[in-house]
Amino acid sequence: MAVLSACGSSDTVLRKPDGQPISTSTTRIAAVNLVNPDRDFTKTCSAPTAPDAGRSDIARIVVTDPALLDAVCALGIEAKVTAVAAAPGAVPAYLGPQLQQVPAIGTAPDAAAVATAKADIVLTTPATAHTAAAFAGAAATTIDPAGWEAQFRAVGTALHRSGAAERLLREFRAEAAATGKRMDAAQSQVSLVRFGPDSETIAGTDSFAGQILGIVGVQRPERQRQSAPIPVNQENFTSADGDLIYVSFEPGGLDHGKSVLLSDRWLDMGAPTWKRVLGVDDEIWYRSSGLAAARLVLGDLMGGNDALGG
Repeated sequence: MAVLSACGSSDTVLRKPDGQPISTSTTRIAAVNLVNPDRDFTKTCSAPTAPDAGRSDIARIVVTDPALLDAVCALGIEAKVTAVAAAPGAVPAYLGPQLQQVPAIGTAPDAAAVATAKADIVLTTPATAHTAAAFAGAAATTIDPAGWEAQFRAVGTALHRSGAAERLLREFRAEAAATGKRMDAAQSQVSLVRFGPDSETIAGTDSFAGQILGIVGVQRPERQRQSAPIPVNQENFTSADGDLIYVSFEPGGLDHGKSVLLSDRWLDMGAPTWKRVLGVDDEIWYRSSGLAAARLVLGDLMGGNDALGG
C-alpha cells in the first residue's frame, strides 16, 4: 500500500520506509504534519480559456455568491470579475490574491458600486438571486448549487465556455485516476476527521473531500461508508481510525483538536501509532467546492502520499 508505506519510530520525526528522515517544509500541529501549509495561492487559477466557437466573449462579470468564484477561477477568467456582491472577506483565500482584491460591494450595493462594476453578466444562486436586481440591464443567470461538477458546467455555459468546462472536467478525472494508481488507492482505507470547537466529526462520503477521494478511488473504513457526517463520541471513538487519517480544523476547532490529537486514546489508535496522520486545510477540503478546490485536494493527496514515502 504505497500511500501507507512508512515506518514507526520512537521519535516524532516523519520517516521514509528505510528509516531516513523526510526532508519537508511542512509545519506541525500536535505532532501532526500539515500538508502544503505554504501553498502558493497565486497558482490556484487555470490558464485563461477561450469562449466556445461562434460565441462572443464576456468582458465584465459580477457574482452575488462567492461560491461561484471557484468555477470562474478554474476557467482562468478571474481577471474579468469586477465585483462580488457579498460582504468584505467573503472570498475564500485559496482562490488567490487577484480575486481577494476584487471589490466586495455588499449584498445591497449602492448605485455607485453598480456603475463601477459595469457588469455584462451577473452570476447568482437561488439564495442570492435578489441581489441581481441591483444590476438592471445586465444579463443575470442563476446557477443551481446542486453538485460541484454540474455547477461548474452551468457556469461554463453561462460564460460561453461549455466546451472548455467539459475539457477541464475530463482532464481532472484523468488526473485523479492517475493519482489513484500512483497511490495504490484501492488498497488503502483513509479516514477523514474534522475538529470543531468542542467536537470531532467523521466526514461522510457526500462531503466535498469525500467525493474527491471517491473519484480518486480511495477507500474509506467500513464504519465511515455513509453519506452523512458521523459525530464521534465515547462509544464510536475508534471509528475515526484508518490506515491513514486526514484531520482538519473547523473555525475555532484548533484548541480542541490539539487536545484530542495529544490524548492517550487517540495516540493508542493504529494510524497515530504509525504516524500516519496528516493535517489539511478545512476550508479547501470541506467548506468550499468546485474544480479549483478539487485540484488542490488532489495535490494534497499526492503531497501526503509523498510525505509518507509513497
